[in-house]
Amino acid sequence: MPELPEVETIRRELEPYLVGKKFVEVIVCDTKIICPLTAAEFREGLVGQRIKSLKRRGKYLILLLSNSKCLVIHLRMSGVLLLNPPEPQARSRVVFHLSDGSRLVLIDRRRLAVVSILEGEELVESKLGPEPLEPSFTAKELARRLKRRKAPIKAVLLDQKVIAGIGNMYADEALFKARVHPLRPASDLSWQETERLYTAIISTLRSAIEHKGASVDTYLRPGGEAGAAHFNFKVAHCGGKPCPECGTPVQRLAIRNRGSYFCPTCQKC
Repeated sequence: MPELPEVETIRRELEPYLVGKKFVEVIVCDTKIICPLTAAEFREGLVGQRIKSLKRRGKYLILLLSNSKCLVIHLRMSGVLLLNPPEPQARSRVVFHLSDGSRLVLIDRRRLAVVSILEGEELVESKLGPEPLEPSFTAKELARRLKRRKAPIKAVLLDQKVIAGIGNMYADEALFKARVHPLRPASDLSWQETERLYTAIISTLRSAIEHKGASVDTYLRPGGEAGAAHFNFKVAHCGGKPCPECGTPVQRLAIRNRGSYFCPTCQKC
């Protein structure tokens, strides 16, 4: 699933190719992706509009348009955005034709991605907590957001209203770095543990962005290349493998219907 590092990589790599271009044609191959708009409404809302800038908010990619509206893309579990892929592309859901002759294609094998045209960014902002890589997000802010939450810390990290952009695999990696068991109640973390977790979140996300995201499933960069962040994973998607710190087999458990990987020796409950 594309998380913050993957969407940020997509934003950075698409930005030089999209900014300043206009939509000249939009082909909707699957209306479920753009619901509740019809294909005609979606096309009318985009054709002729120039892309002013690209932003990322949490796991959302936001294209700001010349009419002050924005095209919001949430790739969810398996969405992929490819720039000028070879034709034909199986499972293409939306094809955006741009004024320089290029094509941006949204591919999604599970049909879970969502593409919307919004009047502004407020609807996205209202759903999300702070950006973890912004200077305003500090260890004290993390502690404030955890102190009244009795849910397992892993579930709290996945709550996008608490922190924006962290998903399953990077939560596992951050908790391992911080030596915190994923089932620990969030409010039970000491100040020292919260500081370690804050540092682990920042370093995990920055490293993943540096390595262009993790291609553990369907994620590809806009040019079709894979990311390399998963080669540095210590526990995420490593069930049964020896922990790189102590050699104990990495275990998997389900927390609120999400698979979680951890080392039972390094991350004691």
